[in-house]
Amino acid sequence: MAGTEKKPFVLRLTPEMMKAMQKWADDDFRSLNSQIEFLLHMALINSKRLKKK
Repeated sequence: MAGTEKKPFVLRLTPEMMKAMQKWADDDFRSLNSQIEFLLHMALINSKRLKKK
């Protein structure tokens, strides 16, 4: 991901999901945006849709 341009997009979450995601991000000392990006990145690696660097 380093050195690549990031593209913004809208993500719709229920209030319950948003609260849980924010708590998880806080627990991991990340911003909500960074937490979502991290989780998507790990999901892509685990599903072998993105190569691990």
